[in-house]
Amino acid sequence: MDYQVLVLDLDGTLTNSKKEITPETREALIDIQEMGKKVVLASGRPTKGVLPLAKQLHLSDYGSYILSFNGARITDCRSGQIMYSRYLPQDAPAPAFRLASSFAGEGADILTYTEDHIVSGIQPNRYTLLESRINHMPILESSDFTADIPRQINKLLATGEPEVISRMKDVMTTHFRSYLNIYCSDPFFLEIMPRGVDKAHALVKLLGSIGLSTRQMICCGDGYNDITMIETAGLGVAMANAQPPVRDSADYITKSNDENGVLHVINKFMR
Repeated sequence: MDYQVLVLDLDGTLTNSKKEITPETREALIDIQEMGKKVVLASGRPTKGVLPLAKQLHLSDYGSYILSFNGARITDCRSGQIMYSRYLPQDAPAPAFRLASSFAGEGADILTYTEDHIVSGIQPNRYTLLESRINHMPILESSDFTADIPRQINKLLATGEPEVISRMKDVMTTHFRSYLNIYCSDPFFLEIMPRGVDKAHALVKLLGSIGLSTRQMICCGDGYNDITMIETAGLGVAMANAQPPVRDSADYITKSNDENGVLHVINKFMR
């Protein structure tokens, strides 16, 4: 198959344990874009948290794309245009905040994003701080969360210890049923998303707009929120460091993110 699109999760996939793209991988990604292929950075991060990596890879020079908020937004890097955006229903944040607050005594937090800040609704914990560091976005601590957040938001994120997040997931799933998408991207991150929105859904939208098919796409990931895109791709790739269900969903398992696993995929399938 002549693969034309390479879709990459960021943390644990494109970046190594130091949250860096190795020089060899960076050069290879620029090289395949010079060949006319497209690179898509597909992440649960907000768009601002993806932009520094997009700049390193010169995505704006080659007309590649950012898929942020787990697929709730697609950005054309050349024009800066938002091609697609889905928002949470405006009646969702208040009950989500209320349910998350019932776990406040166990150290849970709930947050969302402005263009430049992370808004913490309860109290920042170590995972909220991690989200801040990853995205280089300062935290605003809110005393009135639903009043302080933007009217239109792409997602909410609950943070906490894995055992707390697991129980919160059950509570939120029961409450919202099919009204929202509720899933973990990591054991300590609970994604609260518009219904039907995930990375695979957004990628199908993107491919349709640029005249390509899923058969021409390679998707690489390591986390639970990468499973749908791995299953949808013409070639679904799991990193060696991926969670077991992610590896089970893949067509191919590459080397780990600390062993230039993405570079291995490029050399084997795209050159």
